[in-house]
Amino acid sequence: MKHFFQSLLLMLFIICSSDTSLSQWVQTNGPYGGDVRTFAMSGMNLFAGTHYGGVFLSTNNGTSWTSVNSGLTISNVNALAVFGMYLFAGTYYGGIFLSTNNGINWTAVNISLPSNTNVPALAVLGTNLFAGTNRGVLLSTNGGINWTQVNAGLMDTTIQTLAVLGTNLFAGTNGGVFLSTNNGTSWAVVDTGLTNRNVNTLTVSGTNLFAGIAGGGVFLSTNNGTSWIAVNTGLTNYAVYALAVSGTNLFAGTLGGVYLSTNDGTNWTKVSTGLTNTVVNALAISGMNLFAGTAGGGVFRSTDNGENWSAINTGLASTIVNTFAVSSAIGGTGGTNLFAGTNGSGVFLSTNNGASWSAIDSGLTTAYINALTVSGTNIFAGTYGGGAFLSTNNGVSWTAIDSGLTPPYIDAFAVSGTNIFAGTSGGAFFSANDGTSWSVINTGLTNTTVNALVVSPATGGAGDTSLFAGTNSGVFLSINNGTSWTAVDSGLTKFDVRALAVSGTNLFAGEAGPGAFLSTNNGTKWNTVNSGLTTNFSAYVNALEVFDKNLFAGTSSGVYLSSNNGTNWTAVDSGLTNTDVLSFAVSPATGGTNLFAGTYGSGVWRRPLSEMVTEVEYNQTKIPNRFTLEQNYPNPFNPSTVISYQLSVVSNVKLTVYDMLGREIAVLVDSKQNAGTHQTLWNASGVTSGVYFYRLCTGLFTETKKLVLLR
Repeated sequence: MKHFFQSLLLMLFIICSSDTSLSQWVQTNGPYGGDVRTFAMSGMNLFAGTHYGGVFLSTNNGTSWTSVNSGLTISNVNALAVFGMYLFAGTYYGGIFLSTNNGINWTAVNISLPSNTNVPALAVLGTNLFAGTNRGVLLSTNGGINWTQVNAGLMDTTIQTLAVLGTNLFAGTNGGVFLSTNNGTSWAVVDTGLTNRNVNTLTVSGTNLFAGIAGGGVFLSTNNGTSWIAVNTGLTNYAVYALAVSGTNLFAGTLGGVYLSTNDGTNWTKVSTGLTNTVVNALAISGMNLFAGTAGGGVFRSTDNGENWSAINTGLASTIVNTFAVSSAIGGTGGTNLFAGTNGSGVFLSTNNGASWSAIDSGLTTAYINALTVSGTNIFAGTYGGGAFLSTNNGVSWTAIDSGLTPPYIDAFAVSGTNIFAGTSGGAFFSANDGTSWSVINTGLTNTTVNALVVSPATGGAGDTSLFAGTNSGVFLSINNGTSWTAVDSGLTKFDVRALAVSGTNLFAGEAGPGAFLSTNNGTKWNTVNSGLTTNFSAYVNALEVFDKNLFAGTSSGVYLSSNNGTNWTAVDSGLTNTDVLSFAVSPATGGTNLFAGTYGSGVWRRPLSEMVTEVEYNQTKIPNRFTLEQNYPNPFNPSTVISYQLSVVSNVKLTVYDMLGREIAVLVDSKQNAGTHQTLWNASGVTSGVYFYRLCTGLFTETKKLVLLR
């Protein structure tokens, strides 16, 4: 007995030392990429500031990244600057933050800083730190502890960029370029020759000053901004967001990729091979490495002056995840494939519940994915601006399927038998041949901006289906595969419908603003079901997901659960640091172990359903060929766990939990049940931590397994 308890204590120690993060939402390891706005170098450390993902650090030239956000309460980072041993981050309407340990910890340094300050630019000149803000230029002479406005003569105080040339400080604004020769005490306009004064970026090369203009290309000044000339020959995209200098090479990041000039901008050559996302927000140079930060595609690296690029995003989990799809693994192995469609990074696949992700974008001509769906072994991707794509090999390769699909903006898919429906910015479309050809089906659809589609069994008529479309002006119903539509919006208040879901005979709609609605009669009448969805932002329902009798709502302020058809909602957000939820998936598709949430800027998050749901009734239609008792999941758990078992014949089932002394703790099931797969939830609230046993008895089969409750 002594050895038994020693072994038990050792087992509990190992369990306590393992990952207990499944007691809440945890961020999965991807997908990779995101909206990268700025870079900073400090020795061997490369920092990337992202929108919605905060700051990431790489110590190996971008090969891998680590989130460094502790204390950084604003995740939208516009600017980074290194000042000695200090690292500063300028944020989007959240002021300035300081780290003295390479981003491991951050502290707000906003004393004397106006509230709601947007900081697009930071610059260091001698011992002075400057911040370019929406209220002009701010100066700190003590490492960010205190700030003073230095705006005399600055006729436009919307600062977008700062640059230092010798002892001169330049500010690029919405209204041109300004120069200060006295640390911001006074400013003078210096924009003669600038035909477009919306200055996005400034950079210095020797005595040359370059300005990147929104829609105006690149301008050069050789006399401290006194006069400017356009240097755009070969620059076919004039929306310039970033500039960087390496020796005699000048790089421009634009809306259409990266350009190189070797003669101070006199001529430009496009250098974007391999740059799958061509909206370049930021550029940085470290030795032979050139880095490009993109709008959605994360970071790319070139080691040959931009001739070739490779994505380097491992660990950079700052993606916007618009959509999911779930399918069984190829070969009938019982595994599950989870697909994530992102906003600017393409499609990713995980076969291990998000532990790792792989980019699967061969053949995709755009990285902006709005919709994914599965039909048999086919996977469909709907994109923003690129139309629809089909993969028949789990995303290894994709083929465009656009014949008849005239608007290339796809927001939703639905599958009914062999029929595929697509919701677009130009209405609804139908394909009966796996997307080979499409037909428009808009008769009666008075609003053709289709945000959501769902199929449900029709009331009356075996085998009939109802097709619902959520649009910018309410819900429409078709009972003839889209041949004609009827508005069904009585009771809807705002009509901007973003999500639809079906649970039995209940139809749910998520709107932008008023929240969630329920119809029990195929949309004829809707009722508001918002108790618990009380704030303005939480009522913006972006996604709905049904699991058994449980309904989840993904909103602009987190995840909510209702177990009574929306009558009441409860927030289930523990651990979810990014609460702007856009999409949901349940995986595995059969059984439902985890709920996945796609967020606006922090990738995919995962949480076991057993921690949130209060009632599970799952009965597979396929009859098992033997009795089985599965290991509970999660294990260890706190306070709830799911126990699954299979019955090969109708049986009198008793499922009981015992303690280590054999005392009965709980009877979870004691009834006659049909053959099939069953699940039950044990909520061990009020039970002390320890090792317990659960036993399944059917008369023909008995088995006992061990579980561990850890608090």
